[in-house]
Amino acid sequence: MAEKLRLMAVHAHPDDESSKGAATMARYVAEGNDVMVVTCTGGERGSILNPAMDRPDVLENMASIRRDEMAAAAKILGIQHRWLGYVDSGLPEGDPLPPLPEGCFALVPLEESTETLVREIREFRPHVIVTYDENGGYPHPDHIRTHEVSMAAFDAAADPDRFPAAGAPWQALKLYYSHGFSRAKMVAVHEGMLARGLESPYTEWLANWDPNRKDNMERVTTQVECADYFEQGREALRAHATQIDPTSRWFAVPLDLQREVWPTEEYELVRSLVDTTLPEDDLFAGVREKVSV
Repeated sequence: MAEKLRLMAVHAHPDDESSKGAATMARYVAEGNDVMVVTCTGGERGSILNPAMDRPDVLENMASIRRDEMAAAAKILGIQHRWLGYVDSGLPEGDPLPPLPEGCFALVPLEESTETLVREIREFRPHVIVTYDENGGYPHPDHIRTHEVSMAAFDAAADPDRFPAAGAPWQALKLYYSHGFSRAKMVAVHEGMLARGLESPYTEWLANWDPNRKDNMERVTTQVECADYFEQGREALRAHATQIDPTSRWFAVPLDLQREVWPTEEYELVRSLVDTTLPEDDLFAGVREKVSV
């Protein structure tokens, strides 16, 4: 039998995996591949964004509830899951910004958290790794640190001289950034909603869009068609009930419209040790040919 293809997605908090690339992962699982999500923190400092869950009993048990939510989402997507074990850094607000909490993920020495991720990479042996760009997708300290750790671990996992106690070396073949938000996508969905006589959830966002801000679509190299798995992704997102308001814009767009106007999820290829031709429609492009019987 041919070796199974393996994809690892490295995320900052529980729920990130369900809002960024969930349908892609569900598609690859359905096609018989192994997919693992590594979540760097427990999301302990995340705000409760669903009014129905804003209760004292939830606040008192946030860490365990978010673990249960993650387990439910992983089951819906069919993925494997590992916690990296670090504590949520929170999103500092104010001017000047307050210091980050002592011991949080963003303040853990990079060498330490890199070794922890290297251990997971060497055990799972992914052919492809997906993470965030240098801005973290958005500038949350944990997202930026996730980028830094992922980039360091991609190289370190293959180096027999780095972290010898963390398992046998493993060289992943490709590394991608996920790009979940783009102006082009918002415009397509916005226009599709208006054409159906529906209220668009993106009207205000587009009106306030900085004209000098570059669109992430300019960086995208790879669009994975996964429209058949959008519903699965939404169900996984709903599983994160503390973080996702079921009446929010996440669910305002009818699935059939989304499938029609934008049936893909977007990625940027940043490292590749296999031959591939851009643009791509498959995160395993070039890998399929490399992985032998």
